[in-house]
Amino acid sequence: MNAMNESTILRHTASGDSIQDLFELLRVSTFRHPNALAIDFMGRKLAYREVFQAVEHVAGGLKDIGVSKGDRVAVSLPNTPYAVILFFAVQRIGGIVVNLNPLYVQHEVHQILKTADVSVLVISDLAAIAEPAYRAAENTSVRRIVVCPFSHALPPVKGALFKVLKSKDIYHFPADKRIVTYDALAHSKTVVKHVTIDPMHDVAVLQFTGGTTGIPKAAKLTHGNLLANIEQIKDMARDALSEPPTTLGILPLFHVFALMAVMLLTIERGGEIVLLPRFDTQSTLATMRRVRITLMPAVPTIQTALLRDPGLSPDLFSHMRAIISGGAPLPVALRKRFEETAKCPVIEGYGLSETSPVLTLNPLHAVRDGSCGKIVLHTDLQIRSLDDISRRLPVMEKGEVCVKGPQVMSGYWKGEGDASAFTPDGYFRTGDVGYLDEDGYLFLVDRLKDIIICGGYNVYPHVIEEALHRHPAVLEALVIGVPDSYRGQSPKAFVTLRPDSTVTAAELATHLEQYVSKIERPREIVFRDSLPKTLIGKLSRKDLKIQEGITS
Repeated sequence: MNAMNESTILRHTASGDSIQDLFELLRVSTFRHPNALAIDFMGRKLAYREVFQAVEHVAGGLKDIGVSKGDRVAVSLPNTPYAVILFFAVQRIGGIVVNLNPLYVQHEVHQILKTADVSVLVISDLAAIAEPAYRAAENTSVRRIVVCPFSHALPPVKGALFKVLKSKDIYHFPADKRIVTYDALAHSKTVVKHVTIDPMHDVAVLQFTGGTTGIPKAAKLTHGNLLANIEQIKDMARDALSEPPTTLGILPLFHVFALMAVMLLTIERGGEIVLLPRFDTQSTLATMRRVRITLMPAVPTIQTALLRDPGLSPDLFSHMRAIISGGAPLPVALRKRFEETAKCPVIEGYGLSETSPVLTLNPLHAVRDGSCGKIVLHTDLQIRSLDDISRRLPVMEKGEVCVKGPQVMSGYWKGEGDASAFTPDGYFRTGDVGYLDEDGYLFLVDRLKDIIICGGYNVYPHVIEEALHRHPAVLEALVIGVPDSYRGQSPKAFVTLRPDSTVTAAELATHLEQYVSKIERPREIVFRDSLPKTLIGKLSRKDLKIQEGITS
């Protein structure tokens, strides 16, 4: 369904052979910079040769437990060296990584494991992550569970202290023949044979998204999709990537933005990934004092939080080439305020899970206010009429953003939703409304659908409404996004109750905890006698927004 063939953009090695798969990125960078630092995690440092050796052993371990080409391996980990090593180990044997948000509740994990027919689940031993994921694996196709001890990823002293001081945070798994430890994989002596990859057709990652319907679907991202997007970003941000970057990894690697901008792009450039298990301003600023960070992918929420911290100072950004902002619209005022405070450039990009993800990016020295950037290399981005999707609109006219390119997914897993995702002539429909100016900069002005972008994450009202409906007292439910000064948007729920039923907002909030993750939980639950409806009796989200004074 793509206009351009991925093979036209695949990167070439010094020998002239094009890189055909993601594992080759790591192999080539290791060959060129074996002793260069690849990962810094809380002060524990790994060189490229150490990461490569670990990947080879873990790939052998995965073969030992029955993983072969095309098998789905779900990875539910915080940012640790495990996440990087497991990703490339799965690619080494031709498997498919299924990215899982480690904060998902049991119900959400279970849905994904079943949908993707996952055979191996990789989880941390942190109780908040491990327990819901472990329980979610029941009655699925998961046959092995790999456990990665968090303390073992830390520097020795920090690891020992963690086991003593945070023992209550560690999950103790029941006896289960499916469980295998990461260490068992890492000590495998199995030598993995070369696996031939077709970059245009072999899937590397299943990236789950609600798409344009709110029903979780998995975008099939091929090796070619992701390799092409690396080259596209490098072309647009060449000044920031002229030297191997030291990239701050505060965005979670399960997110497609971090997968690309933090991990794959840095590895391809032979740079260093400085990982933090989660974002908080204190740890982030402390890390920036310890390490000379040169590249920082971030969502607007992170920039807002850093600006609020009195410890933020320009000297922390003295080596920074750029902050790449994505995941949610970046307000012009926030960008300018951050640039003035940090004295470093902030460049905004735009993309989706289905596009690997980057479609547009502002040039480093030619940022345009309010725009998410210029179209990346080899990408045909068009604005189509909202009334006639086959009609292309001229510059400055608003319509749906539609796109073809080597980074666009090959489709959804099992073909679910493919027909509605593409135009009849093969352009991917983003579900976003925007326009192009005379210089080719894209401006997004609205969303076709009702996705709530909360701190860079897509939150789907339908999922929350379905969870509310699971409570016996709830008759009707509508969820909309409302402005939030920190996250950009937050969900707000409106419910009507069944006759003679009673429930409090606190009780409904507790009910939701078992069905939706923390970031999806409504900031407020409002009870109403009735909810607005259309003439044919459907609940009207549009009219509810108007009642709440929300016009966009």
